[in-house]
Amino acid sequence: MAKVTVDGIEVEVANGASVLQACEAAGKEIPRFCYHERLSIAGNCRMCLVEIEKMPKPVASCGQPVGDGMVIKTDTEMVRKARRGVMEFLLVNHPLDCPICDQGGECDLQDEAVGYGRGYSRYDENKRSVGQADWGPLVKTTMTRCIHCTRCIRFSTEVAGVPELGATARGESMQVGTYVEKALSSELSGNIIDLCPVGALTSKPYAYTARPWELKKTDSVDVFDAVGANIRVDARGAEVLRILPRVNDAVNEEWLGDKSRFAVDGLKRRRLDRPWIRENGKLRAASWEEAFAAIADRLKNVPGERIGAIAGDQCDAESMLALKDMMAALGSANIDCRQDGAALDATRREFYLFNTTIAGIEEADALLIIGSNPRREAPVLNARIRKRWLSGGLAVGLIGEEADLTYGFDYIGGGPESLQALGSFADKLRTAKKPMIILGQGALQRDDGAAVLAAAWALAAQYNMLNVDWHGFNVLHTAAARVGALDLGFVPGTGGKNVAAMLGGGVDVLWLLAADEFETSKIGAETFVIYQGHHGDAGAARADVILPGAAYTEKPGTYVNTEGRAQFGFMAVSPPGDAREDWRILRAISAYIGHALPYDDFAQLRAQLIQTNPIFGEIGEVRRLAGSNLEGPVGNAAAIGTAPFINAVHNYYQTDPISRASPTMAACVAAHYGTQAEAAE
Repeated sequence: MAKVTVDGIEVEVANGASVLQACEAAGKEIPRFCYHERLSIAGNCRMCLVEIEKMPKPVASCGQPVGDGMVIKTDTEMVRKARRGVMEFLLVNHPLDCPICDQGGECDLQDEAVGYGRGYSRYDENKRSVGQADWGPLVKTTMTRCIHCTRCIRFSTEVAGVPELGATARGESMQVGTYVEKALSSELSGNIIDLCPVGALTSKPYAYTARPWELKKTDSVDVFDAVGANIRVDARGAEVLRILPRVNDAVNEEWLGDKSRFAVDGLKRRRLDRPWIRENGKLRAASWEEAFAAIADRLKNVPGERIGAIAGDQCDAESMLALKDMMAALGSANIDCRQDGAALDATRREFYLFNTTIAGIEEADALLIIGSNPRREAPVLNARIRKRWLSGGLAVGLIGEEADLTYGFDYIGGGPESLQALGSFADKLRTAKKPMIILGQGALQRDDGAAVLAAAWALAAQYNMLNVDWHGFNVLHTAAARVGALDLGFVPGTGGKNVAAMLGGGVDVLWLLAADEFETSKIGAETFVIYQGHHGDAGAARADVILPGAAYTEKPGTYVNTEGRAQFGFMAVSPPGDAREDWRILRAISAYIGHALPYDDFAQLRAQLIQTNPIFGEIGEVRRLAGSNLEGPVGNAAAIGTAPFINAVHNYYQTDPISRASPTMAACVAAHYGTQAEAAE
């Protein structure tokens, strides 16, 4: 540790730390544009200048390592004059765009120009102009405003692992761009908007929509994948206008996937805002009373074993608990959350969790990926793997579809036979101190999914991934609701039917809670379908009665991410029209049919949820399990088939009703996959 003095304050910092970090440890604010704590040092904006004793000139604090006994001054006349000069140079070519710039009100350049710059300029020369490049449907470029901080270049190269951005020419002629004009192909490209300290990179779908002080900001949780990224929902009136990431080092650091950020426009298209009833083969608008009466009439004299319920991928835990309790009151054990047919074993929590935890990836020294493409299934988690890989000492092996994962790996094979023949990668697993497996949903959605799960667990036990100090067995989910549903026990009870058994006439009445990700054509022709959800997607198209529910931004709710961390999302806006929060609908219909649920408000429902499983009360916490119990899941590892693994997600941009309703996501599909997907007008 090195002892340094900052403006008379003595602090102790780690050897190798920068002067800027030492100043922050002393509580001093240092202006900066190019420096970012999660990116490499560039040292090219020169705004972070400080004075160091025995050094004749101001020093860029971001790139200067500390030395023991160093004396640093952050607010002398030399420092103030130097910073004013740097700011004057930065503004030489910067246009006076603040009144029309989307960055206005949350712009680092504005803030630091006021705090550290001059009140006038000595330059009368014409400002330079730069042509505007097209970087695709998500990022709007106004490169005349660019101050060449290179944050976007470093992020795309280092964090996203897609080195498409760079700088050409030198000096005043330097331009940041994609070399060859093309759409950015990274699933994390929207983060460069947050990183840009000026208005050079802004959100194209959000352009000229609102100013930051007009927006109501609400903390929530992302539901477009199972990582559970922490987000902030910005709304004006009854409309959600944008989604931004919140910092959580244990989950998403400060990054967010493009679908999670930009599919927000799907929240106001194809919405279900009133009940509907199918009569004579056609749906007609109805009142809540009529919808409840139709359901009650159909449920008369139907035994419990002929009633079933399927929970969707974006449901909150409270709604699923209410549906489970209502099904139990009706005498039905036919409930399932695995609408994709994944062979998940709910008997022990470690069989379906990402046990290493997301932050624990940084401790691993060997990784075997089976039937998964983390880049498309969980881009933020994939960035964490790349971060660990860049630091060195991580061997990665892949079994399944070969793809660009943004980091190097040994391709072992495409099918289950590779689980028994790991080749040279077996030696890397054997010598690793903390090896881990990531098992994707693509490997579990097969007919032999239970056998694959058992075989993957056997591999974990064989290569010392399961011990009291380390749990290296990980299931990577793609559905935000899946782990919470498994924690609730939203799986078939004794004698109950799973999704496959409920389809094809297995039940007479089928309740779909925002479940759209299965082939609804397999539902029996005589089955009465009740769809409760927020978008007119596949489930609503098959329904006999539609009950309009609330999207994730329109209700409070608990979500459990792939590592088993319970997180709470708050209500940002009200549901549209006659739509209601899902648990309220279930409470009302349960009373109507004579099986009233035992909770009348959200607080009582939360208490019941925590009583069902204390995990739901540990908001923000994760239980890191030990791998001391080597007994494997139900399944015969020898019964694996020969068909190659197929990943669960191929079209990253459209995986759920909200993203399928988003014109922005449709534009991304057209830009990246060469096909124009249909989006609602």
